[in-house]
Amino acid sequence: MSHPIRAVFFDAADTLFHVNGSVAEIYLQHAVEFGFQRTPDSLASIKQAFSRAFRDAPPPVFAATEPAQIKQSERLWWFDIVHNVFYRVGMFARFDDFFDRVFEVFEDPGSWKLFPDTLPTLTKLREQQIELGIISNFDTRLFTVLRGLGIAEAFATVTISSLAHAAKPSPKIFQLALEKHAVEPEEAMYVGDSLRDDVEGAAKVGLRAILLDRQGQHEGAGVEAIRTLEELFPLVKRLEQ
Repeated sequence: MSHPIRAVFFDAADTLFHVNGSVAEIYLQHAVEFGFQRTPDSLASIKQAFSRAFRDAPPPVFAATEPAQIKQSERLWWFDIVHNVFYRVGMFARFDDFFDRVFEVFEDPGSWKLFPDTLPTLTKLREQQIELGIISNFDTRLFTVLRGLGIAEAFATVTISSLAHAAKPSPKIFQLALEKHAVEPEEAMYVGDSLRDDVEGAAKVGLRAILLDRQGQHEGAGVEAIRTLEELFPLVKRLEQ
């Protein structure tokens, strides 16, 4: 039985936009400013340490409910990750000042860049009267980034883990987003770049989960996949038939 698509949800970072440069490059640039002793392999070491620290971090879900407490919890969560990175590659005296700087850097929209297919895709979906939402484990800095990148107005809702008290791939965060739009799972699609957090998480609640695999790294994974956001449109038509 076919259902019209009434809502399309997206992951945020690495789906709609990406870091302008790389996390490791930004960390290294600012760490050197605050006294980090750079070596020839520093960039590769930071990249490897960040991947491990981010993977090993607990979900960004906090008991805090007040806005100021939530922001503080988010900041401490990131502090632990960044501290873990430089514990592995080399700690330095002004680390706290460095962290303050990079935490602000990643709230700056200039540190991010839209993928070329993002804005045209969002515009076309809205022209088709499809509601748009974001479901992301990004923190509250996301709202500043979305505004700065000029796409905040495209989304009827933005559901993030620290406010939802649930993080992908938990079904709870997807269910909350569906409730905001008053749509059934079969009337919605979810697009993201992570097999575990995005595709598996969305599929658990019955969403039509689409993997955005820009580099073709997950061919043969047995999931519905696209290489660009523009490939959504024939997929929407096919899923409705």
